[in-house]
Amino acid sequence: METIRGRTSLQLDFSGLRQRLVGYSRILLDLGTGDGRYVRYEAEGHPHWFVIGIDPCRENLHEHSRAKLPNMLFVIAGAQDLPCELSGLISRVTINFPWGSLLNSLLTADPALMDGLARLAGPVASIEVRLNGGALAEAGTSFEAGADRVHDSLQRYGWRIDDSDLMETAALRTFPSTWARRLAIGHDRRALTMSGLRVR
Repeated sequence: METIRGRTSLQLDFSGLRQRLVGYSRILLDLGTGDGRYVRYEAEGHPHWFVIGIDPCRENLHEHSRAKLPNMLFVIAGAQDLPCELSGLISRVTINFPWGSLLNSLLTADPALMDGLARLAGPVASIEVRLNGGALAEAGTSFEAGADRVHDSLQRYGWRIDDSDLMETAALRTFPSTWARRLAIGHDRRALTMSGLRVR
């Protein structure tokens, strides 16, 4: 699979990945990671976790991928074509404020995405999805209906969604992602977090 550090693209095979993962208690995957700020925050704050960010847009990742953190990795891939090298390894998935094709795949329960997530999940895996009203409106759905559709998509593919909470503006301001901070000062500040588990 293709990984990136700064502006340098590197290929990492299954054996090389397994060597990188030795000794870490949890493996986190942030899907649609954008500029990677959230991944860097989690890697710096939890040195005993290994944190992976996936995004198809390499240009956005140049800044944060330069950080020399041994427990951080950025992978260039689309959400509908997740790397087979990660199969069965992921203990926590985060999807923060998706838009475009990633959001559409969540709304429609696209098998390319949903089967991929199920394949990457370890024996017990948690998931956190954060949605925002503006992106849902652009996708042609209301905030409430869109959230229900994403909830149903996840449930259909084996994720037991137990919690769904609105995010206040203060929570958006302090959330460690560039996009959340933009939302906090934008016109449509509606956002929510849903979370749950998948157990094989």
